[in-house]
Amino acid sequence: MSPFRGSVGFTEEWKHFRLERADNVATLTFNRPDKLNALTFQAYADLRDLLAELPHRNDTRVLVLRGEGKGFCSGGDVDDIIGLTLRMGTDQLLSFTRMTGEVVRAMRECPIPIVAALHGMTAGAGAVLALASDFRIATPAARFAFLFTKVGLSGADMGAAYLLPRMVGVGRATQLLMLGDTVDATTAERYGLVTEVVPDGELSSRVGDLARRLADGPFQAYASTKAVLTRELDMSLSASLELDATTQALLMNGQDYREFHAAFTGKRPPRWQGR
Repeated sequence: MSPFRGSVGFTEEWKHFRLERADNVATLTFNRPDKLNALTFQAYADLRDLLAELPHRNDTRVLVLRGEGKGFCSGGDVDDIIGLTLRMGTDQLLSFTRMTGEVVRAMRECPIPIVAALHGMTAGAGAVLALASDFRIATPAARFAFLFTKVGLSGADMGAAYLLPRMVGVGRATQLLMLGDTVDATTAERYGLVTEVVPDGELSSRVGDLARRLADGPFQAYASTKAVLTRELDMSLSASLELDATTQALLMNGQDYREFHAAFTGKRPPRWQGR
């Protein structure tokens, strides 16, 4: 976590989603169930700003994304976003599309692991938010759709054309982004789009167990792994090997590396400090 703060304080209340914190786990719930948690301009902006704050806080080691009601997130709100964008000029439209991209970049660059708990519909921008998360735990009733071409836009939105081929391959990404068809949880797991499918009724407990494991584990090791995975997506092998070597050398100077050795020799579980 960064120790450097300026004059601006932390945001204690977020108006466009619900955020709860407990034992180093922050749970963000999209809470517009009457609209399948469709996103608004303000929700995008709040999410962008939250992700900028989290690395500076000392009370969050895991972020969980959830949706209230029947689904995770149905994407951008048809009335609040699509209707308004029809009246915008190119400069305003570019400001909006860049902001949505900033959300995804912030998710990938945030050192905090992000777990998406997926049930019901995960579509459009909601599917990209799931894609940008580090773990995607889904129920059998979860459904996924990258709907951008269905509304006459490019399937390459919010970094989907960058992230998805690296997760499921170019062929599957072409199918999902170009056709925009809905796939069920079983198919999504077969494609490699979800981390795990769990039975109905077990989503909360499985996500909670994973969040607890991440929050209690060697945070610096997790954060550095996430950072290297993201940065090495477009690196050469030689550059990747150098980044690996530098990262490991720095972590070998850390307290957690010493703690592992002390715990191993003392025949006890490690007490990770995240340092």
